[in-house]
Amino acid sequence: MVRALHDQTPATYEDVLAAPEGKVAELLNGALYLRPRPARPQGRAASRLGALLIPGFELGRGGPGGWWIEDEPELRLGEDVLVPDLAGWRREVVPAFDTSVSYVTMAPQWVCEVLSPSTAAKDRVLKLPKYAAAGVEHAWLVDPLALTLEVLEAMEDGTWRLIGAFEGEATVTPRPFDALPMELSDLWIESLGPTY
Repeated sequence: MVRALHDQTPATYEDVLAAPEGKVAELLNGALYLRPRPARPQGRAASRLGALLIPGFELGRGGPGGWWIEDEPELRLGEDVLVPDLAGWRREVVPAFDTSVSYVTMAPQWVCEVLSPSTAAKDRVLKLPKYAAAGVEHAWLVDPLALTLEVLEAMEDGTWRLIGAFEGEATVTPRPFDALPMELSDLWIESLGPTY
């Protein structure tokens, strides 16, 4: 949901704070975007991806460590407020966060958007350029309905270059988390067994 087009007043952070309970609010180009919490395939894919990355890349268990990885952080990037499904900061760039606030003003080095039919266009068309302009180096687009992972790398001109596209049950080592292999099948809800 986007604030009505006839309302010419730019949305502000106060609109983000006033968002209805259960909605994720984002502020892009002065417009307020509201979306419901993720549906099960998207929520499970994001949760499982975090569970796969955190042990080796944040905690250093069986992997190199050196990252902070967070689910749905609120990023304040200039006038925009973005909420990626996952984001990661290299500890050499961000040794610690200000824990007195609920948002982050330093752009992550990696973001992941888990696509749904209602968010895919906004994620690709509006959010990816904002991430590139803020200095994000890597972006993943996970589609749990198509069972795909697209791995993007930011270019100096602010555009994105596709450096890998994977599907189904492939074993992958996508940048920047290429130190450990990952089974894509671990992300898809179908691999969980019976539907509940």
